[in-house]
Amino acid sequence: MTRKGRRLVLIGAGLGVLALAAGLILSALNDTIVFFRTPTEVAQQQVAPGARLRLGGLVETGSVAKSGTLTTFAVTDGNATVKVAYSGILPDLFREGQGVVAEGALQPDGLFKADSVLAKHDEKYMPREVADALKQQGHWKDGAPAPGAASPAQRQPGS
Repeated sequence: MTRKGRRLVLIGAGLGVLALAAGLILSALNDTIVFFRTPTEVAQQQVAPGARLRLGGLVETGSVAKSGTLTTFAVTDGNATVKVAYSGILPDLFREGQGVVAEGALQPDGLFKADSVLAKHDEKYMPREVADALKQQGHWKDGAPAPGAASPAQRQPGS
């Protein structure tokens, strides 16, 4: 085999090893990726039971029920509603009518079992995906600042 032929084999083997490593990394990341969905998307896309996802929307008024550390509530985007069960301590800002993002898995019976629940801290911030979905559904409050926008008091001098 000539020098040129050996060099091509070595380069080809190196590229094969890199492709294999990239494939292994992507398959490992695929197990940890959590997709964001609204209740309407969960209903329309027929999410497979057991699939991990983030569910975002507003806590439906009158839906919160507590029994010890188990809390059940409904998350809505105005068109669809998903019942959520969470066992643990809820954030202090969790309340009916507020924005919420719950991370967990959909059960075969349609109940969303949350591992963690995040509540928005005020009108000045909401995860962009949740705000965009609420705007599309017509539930974003008029006159509210853009999601993630700083108020004049929060801006740095000279900006």
